[in-house]
Amino acid sequence: KMENLCLVFLLIISIVFPVLGQGGLKTGFYSSSCPNAESIVKSTVQAEFNKDPTIAAGLLRLHFHDCFVQGCDGSVLISGSSAERNAVTNTGLRGFEVIDDAKSQLEASCPGVVSCADILALAARDAVDLVGGPSWGVPTGRRDGRNSSSSEAMNLPSPFDTVEVQRSKFAAKGLDDHDLVTLVGAHTIGQTDCRFFRYRLYNFTKTGNADPSMDQQFLTQHKTICPKDGDGSKKVDLDKDSQLNFDVSFFKNVRNGYGILESDQRLLGDSSTKDVVDKYAGSIRGLLGLRFNYNFKQAMIKMSSIEIKSGTQGEIRKVCSRFNYY
Repeated sequence: KMENLCLVFLLIISIVFPVLGQGGLKTGFYSSSCPNAESIVKSTVQAEFNKDPTIAAGLLRLHFHDCFVQGCDGSVLISGSSAERNAVTNTGLRGFEVIDDAKSQLEASCPGVVSCADILALAARDAVDLVGGPSWGVPTGRRDGRNSSSSEAMNLPSPFDTVEVQRSKFAAKGLDDHDLVTLVGAHTIGQTDCRFFRYRLYNFTKTGNADPSMDQQFLTQHKTICPKDGDGSKKVDLDKDSQLNFDVSFFKNVRNGYGILESDQRLLGDSSTKDVVDKYAGSIRGLLGLRFNYNFKQAMIKMSSIEIKSGTQGEIRKVCSRFNYY
């Protein structure tokens, strides 16, 4: 009976008090200071998604690219010729206007309270939820950074990276091989440009031949989509089966030689990362999908806690695209 009472007490505590997250963050951080914060972000993302469902992948990528440079501090949102967002590694980033829209509504409702970094983390969660992925309690309380440098963004994970280089970049942020493969699973939604993988179709490793790891039929199909001298900005789905559904088909594609980006397909050539890909790809779609969903939200919470600024660090920007000056 005493055990039952303890369990009930713990359950009440977990409901009444915000759950502590990593790095000093906690879920429900704005429950008193801005009670509508999360619902405002969610409705903003929903409205944009209704007009353009591909924005989900854009918002998820925006949060990822923010966290991998100077931590999750909204530095990717700053505009300016030498700012992060103008680095070549951030080519094609989108969703800035969604974050700006949410911020302007939040400033009207709770001036100077909700950080742009937190808006990014919440928008990424809402985006995944809208495409059938998992939802999770986002630990909040991040503050916005005061620096944004395009040169610092040059070490972002790249579609040309070997597994060893990917591993090194993720490890530098406290993420292991399991986190790496799980987070790359975000490629179950979204698209890329022909220019980022066309070399695999025509001149892989400067041999004048195609990448031998690509399925032949898949190769022929993509040569049609991305002609050798065609438009390099033409979009191609990263998940050939369901680019608007958050599921495990991406891992099945990698296993079967249908990975678009070289960095994705290479995950099959390393025993550690291959093991994770195989587990997610599996054959029992439902059960494996659920496990990927669970692992993905855990990995997102871990990633969104990288080098965060909290307490008196940084600032709460009034406008997400520029620093406060005071």
